[in-house]
Amino acid sequence: MNYKNFLDLKLSEIGIGTYLGSPDENTNKNYEETIKKAVELGINVVDTAINYRDMESERVIGRVLKNIDRKSLIISTKGGYFPRDSRLKVENITQYLKENFIDKGIVSKEDITPYGNMLTPKYIDWSFEKSLENLDTDYIDIYFLHNPEDQLQIVDKQTFYKKLWTVFRLLEGKVNQGKLRYYGLATWNGFRVPPDHIQHLNLFEIFDIAKDVRGENHHFRFIQLPYNLAMTESYTLKNQYYNGKLYSTLEATQILGIYTYISAPLFQGRIVRRFDENAKKLFKVEKDVHIPIQFVRSTPGVGTVLIGMSKVNHLLENIEIENYPKLEKEEIDFIFSSSR
Repeated sequence: MNYKNFLDLKLSEIGIGTYLGSPDENTNKNYEETIKKAVELGINVVDTAINYRDMESERVIGRVLKNIDRKSLIISTKGGYFPRDSRLKVENITQYLKENFIDKGIVSKEDITPYGNMLTPKYIDWSFEKSLENLDTDYIDIYFLHNPEDQLQIVDKQTFYKKLWTVFRLLEGKVNQGKLRYYGLATWNGFRVPPDHIQHLNLFEIFDIAKDVRGENHHFRFIQLPYNLAMTESYTLKNQYYNGKLYSTLEATQILGIYTYISAPLFQGRIVRRFDENAKKLFKVEKDVHIPIQFVRSTPGVGTVLIGMSKVNHLLENIEIENYPKLEKEEIDFIFSSSR
């Protein structure tokens, strides 16, 4: 297994994503078997979120942790969306949200976006502690704020940055308590849209917020974003303004020393198809499924590629990619130029 060293972490190049699937016991067992096998094969990165599969994805990881050394896994999870809990069997979600969150002052109605995103210290604190419980662990390696750019639908950029400041302060407190190692933003639109887009995020400005909260020793060191053959903006779109120049998001992460988790490398299976032999030669692989993975892992600035895998046979096939050398930057750039 190939690894990348970052700060005090040694992260596997391929990570397990746990987004897809129903919140049932059969899917739980499949994920559990897959994660256990992945650990045996040297994969140590597992990514989840409190709202994935109605909290069941976090709980499956907690089951795995009971039988392995906690330090053998680097676990990231996310908070920001209101999660259903498969074990509560709530019939009226709106009433449940009102009674357990709004009436208790954790959030107000004005804090909630049309898609159910919430970014208040009290809500993130609740979400973080619930994730610790679900994961059955004493600490989380990386905690992501989940699609925080969704907040820009209801607040202006200045108000949004103030919200980030208060939540970053909360998360730095979790670090001080030994409950967290690092934190970051897991985005869908924020880092891959043009600067004039309502949901655009400037990574340099957000990095400065973390420095304002904690100084140079802050723990905002990760971002997660989609990147694949159909969504190439992270590498191709110059949307990060800094010191009079525009950079792509992946260039910005390298300037700032931020590690990237890549989500949706297979676009949830939508770009897995039959490629001709010339494409396989171009990407230097032998199987169709390896082409999109090879593309992502070879792109400069990419850290760990998160692949949703709930079946052992998919895991075994996907990690065969490590038998092939990565493409050089010049080869990636040639692929972009030839596709225009």
